[in-house]
Amino acid sequence: MPLPAAVFRCATAAAFALLVLGAACTTPQASESPTVMPGKVEDVAAFDAFIAGKPTPEQFRQRYPDVRLVLPGEIATREFRMDRSRYFAELDAQGRIGGGKFM
Repeated sequence: MPLPAAVFRCATAAAFALLVLGAACTTPQASESPTVMPGKVEDVAAFDAFIAGKPTPEQFRQRYPDVRLVLPGEIATREFRMDRSRYFAELDAQGRIGGGKFM
């Protein structure tokens, strides 16, 4: 016997809410003690994986305290650096870092 449309919509909405809440529970919180990576970025693969998790600027600063984070709208010189010590971030609509580049 097929489900009525209203029941199907409620079940779908509930499943979506559980999916979203489950994802939110696995996102690292700023209060958690992150692994600190001092100095310049040496492990680019680990850095890319960290950025793929869409960290907040505060989480970035906690994890990479020696890397200068430049957010959109901030004034910074744009001299070329080859040492991965300054990251120009791109923010998504929620204010999380979704990408960027070293300069």
